[in-house]
Formats: sequence, structure tokens, C-alpha cells
Amino acid sequence: MAIHIRRRDFITLFGSAAASWPLAVRAQQPKMPVIGLLSPITADSASFLLEAYRRGLKDTGFVEGQNVKVEYRWADGHYDRLPALASELVNMRVSVITTWGDAAYAAKAAQSGRNNDVIPIVFAMGDDPVATGLVSSLNRPGVQITGATSFGHALGSKKLELLRQLVPSATTFALLVNPSQAGLMEVRDIEQAAGAVGLKTNILRARNTTEIDEAFDVIRREQMNGLIITVDTFFYTQSVRLGSSAALHSVPTIASLRAFAAAGGLISYNGSVRNTVLQQGIYTGRILKGEKAADLPVQLPTKYDLFINLKSAGALGLEVPPGLSALADEVIE
Repeated sequence: MAIHIRRRDFITLFGSAAASWPLAVRAQQPKMPVIGLLSPITADSASFLLEAYRRGLKDTGFVEGQNVKVEYRWADGHYDRLPALASELVNMRVSVITTWGDAAYAAKAAQSGRNNDVIPIVFAMGDDPVATGLVSSLNRPGVQITGATSFGHALGSKKLELLRQLVPSATTFALLVNPSQAGLMEVRDIEQAAGAVGLKTNILRARNTTEIDEAFDVIRREQMNGLIITVDTFFYTQSVRLGSSAALHSVPTIASLRAFAAAGGLISYNGSVRNTVLQQGIYTGRILKGEKAADLPVQLPTKYDLFINLKSAGALGLEVPPGLSALADEVIE
């Protein structure tokens, strides 16, 4: 028996089926992964870090807004906010938590006791993560945590040595530290190295721009011979301000980033922070693709950046040894 379907009914039936196809296709699409990014600094000051991080993600096939979402949590310089912000990301059940600086310790603490339900953590920092207890070892970091370090906190004695080459007559150096840091390994390293050669060190503390300005006032007033700026995420973001302040107050100073020397600071030295954050982005992408954080060894710096501002040295009446100039990645004139 023939079945006759009116043209109008056929069009209605076909249209209903077609309308349901996009819903079915969407239902089969995988859920977009979510990264939780936890940082002790402000969003406005993080552009150079975000640029490197996003490049690392892109190298593994992830582009924010296209196939991955990022939930940002900024402590805005208030380190005491990090535990609550870390808990927010944990409760959201993000796919992976990435951290900068001391935020790694808050992210780890927020998951204490979750032995079988731990969100992977990928850090970028200047600490020695083994010495501070963050990971078990560099090659086998432990339960769902890995990352990259510039090992800046282990370079304190090297910074002292470099500054002494430029200011050989110095007897007293100031150390600028952020009192909100979880650890001050670099300070101990500098103090031990200074004591061994008969130098005095004075610790000055700054956790905001007002206290940075006050520190330079103290250095000038007490006629200290130079300043070593310790590794800290907040100080990274203030590199231009610190460099210009060092030039304004005529203080021979060493810090960590090229931006510091370019802004008028005397010398910068550190493991490459850009490469560290780039590697963090790559590890994040690899974990999103299914690799386990515990199986990814902590990445150490393969490049150390040395920048010298020759113009600042001249303004300070200092002579840069030819051998030191030869070692520099860039001599800024």
C-alpha cells in the first residue's frame, strides 16, 4: 500500500529534524577545560608574564577563549588573600591551577588531605621548590604538582659578587625584600656571602610602592653603598619604578629583569623569567592533554640574563670591567 505524505507535512517534518541537529552536535562536543590562574600581583602589572604564559599554551595547541578558559584570581599585592583565592579555584573544580611566586604554597595548602582528588598545580617561581618543601624532588615532584623555576633565590651570592665588581670600595649594602614572601632563602645566601668578605648588610622591607620610595630615602640618608633587590613577583612588576628610582637617587643597584636596567638601574641578573613562565604554559597544555603533573620534572633555567646599563655606571662614576661587559647579554648605552 502506498503511503502519501503531503508536501507541507514533509517540509515540517524535515525542518523539525534539522533544527535538532545543532543541539545534538553541541551535546557531543567536549567541555572546554578551565585553567585557574592564581597570582599575588595585580592584573595590570602582569602583561609580560601573561604574554609568555599564553605563548606556552599556544605552543601546545591552546588559545584562551577558543578551546580553553582561564579563571583569574589576583591578590593585588595582598599575600594574605591567596589562601581564600586558592580555595575558590579548588571549589570550582578547575582543570588545572597555575601559580606565580608564593601563590604555589597557597594552592597546595588548599588541597591538603585530598589524596585522590587533587587538581594539578603548575608553578612558576624563583624559589628552590625542593628546599621549601613544595615538591619531593626535581625529577619526580610528587602528587600532581610541577612547574618551572628561575632559581633566582639561589643567586643571591652571585648578585653580591657582580655588584662588588662594580663598587669595589663598598662596605655596606642594603637588601630590599618583600616581607610578605613565604621564604627568604636569597637573603640568607647574601648575608652569609657578605659576612665571609667582611661586608655589612641592612634589610629594608617593601610590600608596596610607598614603602619602595621610603627604602630609597633610607639608603640615601644612611649613605649605604649599594642595593640588592631580591627576587619577588611584586618587585618584577615594579622593575621600571625601581630602575628609575635607583638612577634618581644615585644608588648602585642590582635587580632581576632587563626592564630594571633599561629604566636606569645599574645591573640585572637572573634566570630567564620569560622562559620560566613560557615553560609553565607548555606544561599546563601538556597536562590538559592528559599528562600527569607528577611525571613532569621541574624545569630549571637553561639561560641566565645579564644586563648592564653603561650610562648609569658613568653617572655613578663607576667603571665596568671589560670582562664583565663581555659576559653581558646586553650592554645598554
